[in-house]
Amino acid sequence: MLEILWLIPAIPLAGFFLLSVMGGLFSRKAIAWVGAGSIGLSALLAILVGIQFFSAPPAGYVFRQSLWSWIEAGEFASPIALHLDPLSLIFVLVVTVVGFLIHLYSVEFMEEDEGYRRFFAYMNLFVGAMLILVLADSLILLYLGWEGVGLGSYLLIGFWYQDPSNGYAARKAFIITRVGDTAMALGLFLLFTSFGTLDIPAITIAAPQTWSPGGQRATLAALLLLGGALGKSAQLPLQTWLPDAMAGPTPVSALIHAATMVTAGVYLIARMHAIFELAPAVMALIAAIGAATLLLSGFSALTQSDIKRVLAYSTISQIGYMFLALGLGAWSAAIFHFFTHAFFKALLFLGAGAVIMAMQDEHDMFKMGGLRKKMPVTFWTFTAGAASLAALPLVTAGFYSKDQILWYAWAGENGSPWLWAAGALGALITAAYTARMVILTFFGEAKREPDRKPGVLITIPLVVLAVLALGSGFIELPHNMGEVQLFSGWLSHSLPSVAIKEGLGAGEFTFQLAASVLVLGGLFLGYLFYLRRPELATATKRSFAGLHRLWFHGWGFNWLYDQLFVRPFEWLSAVNRRDFIDYFYTTIARANRGLYPLLSRTQSGRLRWYAFGIGLGAVIIITIIALS
Repeated sequence: MLEILWLIPAIPLAGFFLLSVMGGLFSRKAIAWVGAGSIGLSALLAILVGIQFFSAPPAGYVFRQSLWSWIEAGEFASPIALHLDPLSLIFVLVVTVVGFLIHLYSVEFMEEDEGYRRFFAYMNLFVGAMLILVLADSLILLYLGWEGVGLGSYLLIGFWYQDPSNGYAARKAFIITRVGDTAMALGLFLLFTSFGTLDIPAITIAAPQTWSPGGQRATLAALLLLGGALGKSAQLPLQTWLPDAMAGPTPVSALIHAATMVTAGVYLIARMHAIFELAPAVMALIAAIGAATLLLSGFSALTQSDIKRVLAYSTISQIGYMFLALGLGAWSAAIFHFFTHAFFKALLFLGAGAVIMAMQDEHDMFKMGGLRKKMPVTFWTFTAGAASLAALPLVTAGFYSKDQILWYAWAGENGSPWLWAAGALGALITAAYTARMVILTFFGEAKREPDRKPGVLITIPLVVLAVLALGSGFIELPHNMGEVQLFSGWLSHSLPSVAIKEGLGAGEFTFQLAASVLVLGGLFLGYLFYLRRPELATATKRSFAGLHRLWFHGWGFNWLYDQLFVRPFEWLSAVNRRDFIDYFYTTIARANRGLYPLLSRTQSGRLRWYAFGIGLGAVIIITIIALS
């Protein structure tokens, strides 16, 4: 069964090729079968491979499949080879299963769009590229998938390119992520010059034997790889592209946030953990960036009125939790939160899409309200996702994954009270903006009547994801709640475990209780400010208008980058409007045009003058040769 591994990324890519080349001949029903069906078949194969992998694991819990030789130059050779271990398998399962549910939802959501074929072609390319990224056995193949998801995101964010603002958002995402990708490419060059290979298992073995912990090369390599991860995963200071990426269709947002683009950075750091463990200063930096990002983005989410932008800032914040765990060396905790986050964030985006569709493309939560009884299935499933995002204690998957990160932030060998405080405050803020989002959308007075109810193809993914958003966390219980630790048990074959500080192993319940109190407090604040006494929210916004504007505009990062980079570039472009480099070439052209009339006079048609010229030239050449 493992031998069919190559089909998992190949089928979505085949769907992309078929829709791109021959899709114009297909009916909409056939396009849907190819677009969604290819991802569904890939998901089925991934599940079968997963069952086979864990029921009869290969030696060392690693399966490698070499397909063909790709690049050969001198002593360097890079085959197309796939690497399956528990880490990559978890990502493959999430990408394909969540990707299929999003594709199924899209069949109905996009049914009236004139770009139906183009949409599914791009979505298949996006999923195929992400699968190549997580299955790659070498960094050069991983980089191919890495740039593939960059291309897919550009095409999908700017899908409705007729609106110039959508094209701007797509270009912004592409350019900002290229900043990180440039750093990553330099990191690959450094790794190749150090080890003579870009094979990931070979580097993982050689790095600890070649580099000393804290050494310059190890630190530089980790920093460069981190640059790529920050861009793709929208972490400080490269986070500004993600809120604007909401310009694309809602299923695109769900796919980017839950299963593909922004999780690529998390995967890269976890996959290259051997490099990062040799750079403790970079690990501390990752934890600090994660803590800062989750707080700044959480505060911004508190002020947004567009439901999709709330979820966008929420994603940046939740990825911040994953980076916090990665920086602590709590590798399995980071991947566990990725796992649960994929379900509840996909659910929230798809639920938001159903609301937006029913409200005539209205995104403003303050213009919604009262939808609880008019859209009951959407309300209950969305609430399940919101509860998991807020980490409602005991009954949601988000509680178990986020609690694990908070525990390691305090008790892990690299943890500190400051990191725990940042994560705990983030939990309070998350609960508050989540309650605000649910209340403004589904409670209170109805501002507008929905004119369309979701059909079965939208409802089924919502229900399935709601079950997963609530139940997927029970495969990894805290140590003080039971013996079920399947997730960390699987990942122990791919990633090292984190050590607990001496004397802190028995205090987990206290911190679980503290985190639970903060979550319930945040939910109560949302209830108080936006349902019980909404005048408090109005008064607070008026009293802190400047701070509200700062948070609403993402802490001014867009303004700062506009002043530092965009405006100077525009000024230089204006100064160099005619492009001074072109003057060199235009001067040559003008000189040729000026000399042409003189040279044309030598073409008189008189043979004796041609013979004289040839003879004179011969005499000059012979003279030069003789004198030299």
